Amino acid sequence: MPIVLKSSPLLWTRLAALVFTCVAFSVGLHGARIYRGTGDFCIFCWAFSFAGTLLIILVELFGLQTRAPVSWKNFPITFACYASLLCLSASIIFPIYFLRGSGNQSEIRDFRIVCTVFSCLATIAYMSEVSLTKARPGEVVGYMATAPGLLKVLETFVACVIFVFITEPVLYDRHHSVKYCMSVYCICFILTAVIILLCIGECTGFLPFPFARFLSAYSLLAVVLYLSATIIWPIFNFDPHNGGQKQRPYNCSTAVGLCTWDKCMAVAVLTGLNFILYLADLIYSTRLVFVSA
Repeated sequence: MPIVLKSSPLLWTRLAALVFTCVAFSVGLHGARIYRGTGDFCIFCWAFSFAGTLLIILVELFGLQTRAPVSWKNFPITFACYASLLCLSASIIFPIYFLRGSGNQSEIRDFRIVCTVFSCLATIAYMSEVSLTKARPGEVVGYMATAPGLLKVLETFVACVIFVFITEPVLYDRHHSVKYCMSVYCICFILTAVIILLCIGECTGFLPFPFARFLSAYSLLAVVLYLSATIIWPIFNFDPHNGGQKQRPYNCSTAVGLCTWDKCMAVAVLTGLNFILYLADLIYSTRLVFVSA
């Protein structure tokens, strides 16, 4: 089987991301003394990104793109976008949990600093890959390389972060209106994930209706749902008349990590962020329908 090796900025960017993630999780496992679930999550971010990048490089090295069971116009950029978000999360979370309080253990602290630095470098490398492979004016590319496709990756990632905050401890079982917000997060996440899978699997042509019009209609629905959640969630979590707590409790200052009030605030901010993302998605999707017409 012939090996195709074409030097390009994209190849060097992927090789850099491969090296950076490899160093990050290798040093983390070797001498950083990572423990607790947070450390496992950071190791997963680096290892998952490393494994996926290695797979993409090998497939392109051996020219197996046409034999891959996924759309090669959509898969690499989708993976790069998720990898950049995962490494960015690890770059923020890791120093917060593992660099604070390790001042007396200089060798362990050095290992942890190396992990943080290479995680940040990996984030930059993956963002560069996304920038190199995203759609340019006039180019024929896969849907995931366009602005609406990249926005959908961001929407699912933000929803996953919301799920982390809202389920530990459970924050949505106090009131039916808060349960409604949880249903909004679940419905929009599932439908957006299905759209991404349809694009990666090149199954959009099997739909019994035009894919572009479906995207526009779904984006409108998601905007309406997230707008309602953006209004309802703060009302029933921070308004004293509806059982909420307006002021941040004093015990949150001494709590390890985020207290319940902080997590409610984080969910409120992330809900607003996802509303903005879906609104931008709607604008792009509507333009896509008019351009197609």
